Amino acid sequence: MNDSLAIYLHDHYAGSHFAIELLDSIQKQYATEPLGDFARSISDEIEQDRHTLRHLIETVGKSHLDAAEVLGWFSEKLGQLKLRRDHSAGLGTFEALEMLGLGIQGKVSLWTVLPEIRKVDPRIPDLDFATLLSRAQTQYNQVQEQRLRLASTTFARASS
Repeated sequence: MNDSLAIYLHDHYAGSHFAIELLDSIQKQYATEPLGDFARSISDEIEQDRHTLRHLIETVGKSHLDAAEVLGWFSEKLGQLKLRRDHSAGLGTFEALEMLGLGIQGKVSLWTVLPEIRKVDPRIPDLDFATLLSRAQTQYNQVQEQRLRLASTTFARASS
């Protein structure tokens, strides 16, 4: 059976796994710096969202998607970013934050569309989607703030 909703939720769940891995990496690299504190803080919120998404998946039902394949793709991307983050506040970290922001925008889209899907699929429980959406938008703004802070050091041209 092909369950589009289950697959869609699983795709977002895989993305949340990638986000947590990325944030763990940033926490370790910047453990004694404000960026590490930020990563730890936002990681806790994303874990809460992930728990909500897990509840949705359990309610809707599991897909027959090969999760290992999806997670493998995300892990490969994470590995590439880790390799590029060899300089403090460098391009790799900047790109990691950009990728995290894109993922959070995906979550904004998820929380926006689920109330619409609920109208045609009663498996979606009546959650406080407005609060989930607001939190995702705040997360995105916080990530953007960090990314913009890094922009000046990441792209500053060395004066000769």
